[in-house]
Amino acid sequence: MKIAQVTNVDFSLRHFLLPLMRGARERGHEVVGISAEGPLLEVPRSEGFRIIAVPFARSLSPSANLRALRALRQVFREEKFGLVHGHMPISGLLARLAARAEGVPRVAYTCHGFLFNQPGPLWRRGLSLGLEWLGGRLTDTLLTVSAEEAADARRLHIHAQAMAVLNGRNPGLFRPDPAARAELRAQLGVPVQAPVVIAVSRLVRHKGYPELLAAMPEVPGAHLWVVGERLASDHGEDLEPHFQRATARMGGRLHRLGYRHDVARLLAAADIFVLPSHFEGLPMSIIEAMLTGLPVVATDIRGPREQVVPGETGLLVPAGTVAPLAAALASLAGNPALCASMGAAGRARALEHYDEAKVVGRTLDLLGL
Repeated sequence: MKIAQVTNVDFSLRHFLLPLMRGARERGHEVVGISAEGPLLEVPRSEGFRIIAVPFARSLSPSANLRALRALRQVFREEKFGLVHGHMPISGLLARLAARAEGVPRVAYTCHGFLFNQPGPLWRRGLSLGLEWLGGRLTDTLLTVSAEEAADARRLHIHAQAMAVLNGRNPGLFRPDPAARAELRAQLGVPVQAPVVIAVSRLVRHKGYPELLAAMPEVPGAHLWVVGERLASDHGEDLEPHFQRATARMGGRLHRLGYRHDVARLLAAADIFVLPSHFEGLPMSIIEAMLTGLPVVATDIRGPREQVVPGETGLLVPAGTVAPLAAALASLAGNPALCASMGAAGRARALEHYDEAKVVGRTLDLLGL
């Protein structure tokens, strides 16, 4: 079968869709990726995948989305896909509208987090719910990455057969690595015994950076590694003032590492993973950290609370707070034995639930591939 995997930006295709594309190809299908153009598309292209660029905009701009819809319809008309599989709220809806308009035989959608579950004005949440309800009418197979949001989809009549497939990462790549710990700490000038907290995400407000950067100076002797960058299409508050204040208080204990291709090794060199987000789907970064054997400090929100078992694999704190986050991080930073036991339990849990091969296989089975 000829399959289109559609998402908004190159970051999503590279980090979320590529394993699924590989799995479908291994089962004998022709897989084409569709997203906005970007440098990270070099990776799937280097693996022999054909990628078609479509001018998606991560906004509600009617004119921008109409251009993307027209481009998608043209692509679908020419390519004659047997299945279109959309991802992310806006690109996923446009993919389904275009697929139905062009008579694509089968249409699927994976929700990576419903916008109506995110903080924001009531009108925007209501609009999101209405658009998801419309999209559900266009969808043969609706999947979510979290069990809680699959239940939301069924309860709110978005799709009666919505199913959770979870997310997964490769445990052969994300694993404990003592050699990486010694090498990277030496490169970054961090003592081997110093507690290191690592955050891996885009540099946007809803990932909880203002709270994290205010909390870290209250964690004695701990270093913070921030891995990630702000995408050109990201919106919202400028985080630079928060980083500047944290640098003034932490000095050389704050390390801004930018976008990295060696995230697995950086995780293996750290002691504690933190993700104080305000909303999530089912974070890949938490799975990566668990597989690496790190305890996780995250917020008690959809997604992370499915992944983290409090007191066993990590700690959960209220979203948008500083003092509980600082206390949780300090309690782990001062207790290496607890970090080790939680990390081991987290890896065991991740191997059971979030092994990439199992998740990809389950997703392909549900798509009938």
